[in-house]
Parts: sequence; structure tokens; C-alpha cells
Amino acid sequence: MSLRAGVGASDLTTSAEGVRIHDPLLAKALVLDDGGTRLVILALDALAIGGGLGDIPDSFLPRLRERIESELGIPGGHVLVNASHTHPQGRLLCEDDEQVERSFAAVRQACLHMTEVKVGAGFGHEDRISVNRNLIMKDGRHGAIRYAHPCPPDEEVADTGPIDPAIGVLRFDGLDGRPFAVVYNFACHLLIGVPDRGVTANMIGFASRTIEENLGHGAMALFLQGACGDIVELHFKDVHRPRNCETAGVMLGLSTLRAVRAIATKPDADLGVLSETIRLPRRTDITARIEARLREQEELVASLRRTALNFKSFLPLYLKYALSPDYPADYAYRYMQEAKIGSIELTSMDAHNRGNLARYVANIRTMEQLIHIQEDIATMKVHQALNEAAGEPDIPAEVQAIRIGDCAIVTAPAELLVEVGLQLKQVSPHPFTFVAAFTNGYMHYAPPVDHYDKGGYEVMECLLAPEWRQLYDDKALELMRRL
Repeated sequence: MSLRAGVGASDLTTSAEGVRIHDPLLAKALVLDDGGTRLVILALDALAIGGGLGDIPDSFLPRLRERIESELGIPGGHVLVNASHTHPQGRLLCEDDEQVERSFAAVRQACLHMTEVKVGAGFGHEDRISVNRNLIMKDGRHGAIRYAHPCPPDEEVADTGPIDPAIGVLRFDGLDGRPFAVVYNFACHLLIGVPDRGVTANMIGFASRTIEENLGHGAMALFLQGACGDIVELHFKDVHRPRNCETAGVMLGLSTLRAVRAIATKPDADLGVLSETIRLPRRTDITARIEARLREQEELVASLRRTALNFKSFLPLYLKYALSPDYPADYAYRYMQEAKIGSIELTSMDAHNRGNLARYVANIRTMEQLIHIQEDIATMKVHQALNEAAGEPDIPAEVQAIRIGDCAIVTAPAELLVEVGLQLKQVSPHPFTFVAAFTNGYMHYAPPVDHYDKGGYEVMECLLAPEWRQLYDDKALELMRRL
């Protein structure tokens, strides 16, 4: 039997009074049926699927799946729900019951309008809009590009980490060749937003609109977030341009379209779905890590030295010595004349000022390190409390694998770091493999094992013990092989 597909969409945006809405947050559904297997891909403009982050409660996924199964006859394990991870300025989504109702409505709409389609898979490329926020320091540790604390000094940074520039693309056409739907998968943290700081689907809202407007014929673009745990927008901390993600979104949309147009579609693709829940161990070292950071804090506080300057006197003096390092006090001829008469007034004043400047700059750097430590400690305490409140040593994690023709999608209910996603693609037995993080649940960051002792932000905000990686990788690879 030919592959059949249907699409549907619902608006999930909050209707709360006084909330600025730049563009709506949508639930987009794609239902596929090959005559033997039926599955749902549901893409939400949301921060996370449960896990205590954002507006979607833990009850959302089981309630939605139960309703899809009971009313539409599609097994719950055949329903993939992905969050784009668009970041909020407050409440973004409608109330909890409405989230289930509207998401179900999108799936039901798709089921009611099924049509025969052709499908093809491929990859696009976009490397101009992202950067790995884990800066590789010269001492081997990780610095971080974060808004919560200053970036490390340039002279201490050795390199940036990897990104994943691949855009995974599934193209669906009607039997007449007209575009029907596009599923695109990319690793990108959605942080910058729009100038009016209103509710927005962020970069992905602009990308999907670009795709849909160019394809025409009512084609729908559905985004699946990738392994973006340590990926941020390139201009995330740029203070010299407005905070507006539209340009990056349009670039992503155009790069996706370029890939879409290179993909040939064919009918009769068969489907496969597997879903299993494994248990991933919680970490037990957070208390020790907090104590280690407190010791660093104590040492840094002790290193703060006296200074004759305050900021008012420091800044003009610093600029003066930066502008003319050799002759900061006056023109060069003053120094030349002083040398001829054997005077040292200017040079001794310069030596005194440089000492004061060096001490002040050192204190500033210490302050920046203290801010970083305070943020790390606060973050670790939150996650320590989450693990303690759970009352169990591990976390249930659903791993799902879907095959659509020669394309496989493997999921994780966590913020996978990019290296994890890249390595999953390398070992996959399928010609086209997409990694969909933030899917069917949320359990914060999931970093590679070798990151745990490098001090990166994602390790601070992590519930999982390092052993999670082998357990997850084994199950993901097993499911992909069994598809």
C-alpha cells in the first residue's frame, strides 16, 4: 500500500491579558500510515515536554497519548512529541488542559485529511549561525558563553567546540509532485528572541515561515530540535546589534529549502516504530562538587588585594594607558625632554599607575570568577534538590526510534550535547539518521562522559551520572538496528 500522510496545526499561545505576542506558538502534527503502521510526529513550539521546565506539565504526554490511542487508534508508543526549546520571557502557552486539547486537535485534523504521498530524505548544511558555547580553555577545562556570567579572557581560550551543521530533511510530496510537508532537524538553541521581547517561536518560527511561503501549496514545515545542549546562536552575546533572531531563522529556512529541492521523492516507503523506557542513574557527586567550588571561592576572595582606584578613576586611566602605552601621560616630546634633563617624574608616575591598574584589573577578573562560581553553586543546588526530591537512584527515559523509508529518527528526553548526536549519526546503520533531543520528556542536560571534569555549564546543570551515556547509546543503537 502507498504511504499516506496528513498534517494539522493548532495555536498553543497563551491568551493571558497583557502578554505581547510577536508570532504564535504552534503544535504541528504529521500523521503517517503505510497500511500496517501508523505514527504521529508532533512538533511543538515549546521549551520542554514536562520535567519542570516551561509551561508543559508532566501529565501532558501521557494524557495526550492516551487520548490519541483511545480516539484515533494510534498506539501511544507511536507518538513522537518534540519541543523546539524556544525560551520564554514568562508564560508562553495556553493552560494545561487546553494544551492537550489543542495538540490532540492538530493530530485529529491530520488524521481526517490523509492523502497518498511520496517521500525522500537528505541533508542540508548551515554553519553560519551557531557556535559551541563550551569554550576549550588552554588548561583543558571548559569555559562558557553564557548571559549569567562574563566570558573568560580571550588569552585563556584555545578553541571552540564542535557544532553539527547538518540539517536533516524529510520531504513529502503529493502524487502530483506538489510539496506537501517538510520535516527538518537541526541543532540550535533558541535564545535570542525578538526586539519587543514578546512571545515568539524564535529562529524556528522564521525558518518554518520561510520554508512554507517558498514551497506554497499549503505545505507544512515541522521542526525537530537536535542535539543542541551546548550550541548557541553565534550572536548570542553581541551587544552591538539588536537582539533579533529573524536573520538567522531566514538563513536556516533558505538552507533547508536548498536541501529540499535536491531531494527526490518516491512512493511506497514503509514505516517502523520502536519505543522502550530505560533507567538512567542519577549523579551522586553534586555535594562534593559544591564543596570544591566553595573552596575555590574562598581562595579567590582571599586573593582580592587593596586598590587605590575606584571605577570612576580606573576607566579613564585605563583608556589613557591603552591608547598610548609608551607615552600615556603626554606627548612623546615630554618624555624625551625629561630623559635629557635626567628627570623621572613621568616614568615613575607611569610605573605607579600601571601597578594600580594591574591590581584593579586582577580584582575585576577575580570578581568575574566569583560570579561564575556563584552561578555554578546555585545551579548545582537546584539539581541536587531535584535528585533528592525524586527519592530514587535513577530516572526513567523513553528512547524511541522511527523509520520512514531509509531515514531513521532516534530520540532522547534530554538536552543531548552535540558530540552525543554526532556520534549517534556515525554509528547508525541507516543512510539518513536524525537525532531528536527534547522528545517525549525532559531531564535536563546529558553531556559526554569526558565533560564531567571540565567544569562546563551543562555538567553543572545535569541530573545524570556519567554512566547514563553507555546505557542510552546501547539502547538507541539497538533500536535503530531492530527497525
